Amino acid sequence: MIQLNDTHPSLAIVEFMRILLDEEQLEWDAAWDLTVRTFAYTNHTVMPEALECWSVPMFEKLLPRHMELIYEVNDRFMKELAVEYPGDMDRLRRMSVIEEGNPKKIRMAHLAVIGSHSVNGVSALHSELIKTQLFKDFYEVFPEKFNNKTNGIAHRRWLIKANRPLAKLITDAIGTGWEKDLGGLEKLIPFRHDKLLKKKWRQVKYDNKKVLAEILYKTQGVMVNPDSMFDVQVKRIHEYKRQTLFILYAISEYLKLRENPDAYMTPRTFIFGGKAAPGYFMAKLIIKFINSVASVVNHDKANKDKLKIVFLENYRVSLAEKVFPASDLSEQISTAGTEASGTGCMKFMMNGALTVGTHDGANIEIADAVGHENIYMFGLRAHEVAEIKSRGYQPGMYLERSARLQEIFHLIRTNFFSPTERGIFDPLVQNLTLSDPYMVCADFESYCAIQNQISENYQDQDGWTEKAILNVARSGHFSSDRTIREYSRDIWKVPVRADADTPNP
Repeated sequence: MIQLNDTHPSLAIVEFMRILLDEEQLEWDAAWDLTVRTFAYTNHTVMPEALECWSVPMFEKLLPRHMELIYEVNDRFMKELAVEYPGDMDRLRRMSVIEEGNPKKIRMAHLAVIGSHSVNGVSALHSELIKTQLFKDFYEVFPEKFNNKTNGIAHRRWLIKANRPLAKLITDAIGTGWEKDLGGLEKLIPFRHDKLLKKKWRQVKYDNKKVLAEILYKTQGVMVNPDSMFDVQVKRIHEYKRQTLFILYAISEYLKLRENPDAYMTPRTFIFGGKAAPGYFMAKLIIKFINSVASVVNHDKANKDKLKIVFLENYRVSLAEKVFPASDLSEQISTAGTEASGTGCMKFMMNGALTVGTHDGANIEIADAVGHENIYMFGLRAHEVAEIKSRGYQPGMYLERSARLQEIFHLIRTNFFSPTERGIFDPLVQNLTLSDPYMVCADFESYCAIQNQISENYQDQDGWTEKAILNVARSGHFSSDRTIREYSRDIWKVPVRADADTPNP
């Protein structure tokens, strides 16, 4: 069994066919049957970079035999479709592995679907979207292939190893056994009202925040307040993940502080982390923008340590192991319908951070697990995003309704955050105000409203801690142990004992 993670390894289907045909001398039908039964395809994102299209002339030059086989696979598939859908040339054109054009291209995702016996998404919403949108035509032809396998995370790393104080506190409360069967964390639920446990829980979180604060000071020279809310978004820098929405909200809080420096405000430390693809101009400009805003906000004397903005240098696994245990609020704010699953949301949840998120990816399943009163959901839903875009999305309509957003864009245009680099952020403003492909303007006011509620709730530390304990208690479903059991049972057909021992960290 070979599992294809996105389309990057999908050429393996053709290579497998080449081995069976050219080296093992199998007939085509036998080779193709064996190939389809061998391969399974997991789609991890609807973003174009995971739906690769490669130039036919390049393939013909570098891999001529593989190109011959791709043509043969496609020819046979097209003939089968022509019989099933006579005269429907549009369908054949849409489903062809070869995309006509100059140059012609190979649709590797189509090859992966055709050449696999199983096609799955990685969250309930994502799996539904690939059936109804991304691979709609293929689902109509091969409905039996499609299924869902919600992602999971390695709790032995992200809780037991990364957050030993919390793991010990959990064991002290409910005993051992949960380390091997994470569903055992539900034994914490009755303890969420226990005053002594809540006190110890808050101390563990505070100590973890001090550890991260010390790292930030030693490595970046940034001093943050452990008593502030650590509001965190760490993930790949991409427009659909909407780091822009997060930083625009941080600016709006900063403007409130400038208008009334003596007003009470829940202190926040906004923490960003992630890396951008080398050629992704807008993502790199977003990183530059966050750092420029941080430079202004962090040095404003009116701030009085109520707000701090930090962009983590060289975000990586070893640093993430310090970030997740220290976080109070997890930012999962992608445009609805764009995030396949996300696993950062699970790591935050498992470490006792509450989630502010859109109705996207695994956020929906987290909300189902913990109850909507224990998560902060906001913004447009996937079907609403699709409806608005089908009518023609106009960000200006939403901009007109938000005086705060207008003020923020005015500051950016007038180089408030870039006095020595005038005009550097013009492309960012133009992108958001003219096209706004990921609907930042549409969700801005809803996001600010839910953040106001979060600020109020955070002041009630007792209630906040109860929510945090419940989130950890309900995180067992998001263990990769459960995910792998489902792959083994449904796709790989490999028996796995439910009580199988798992290694200790």
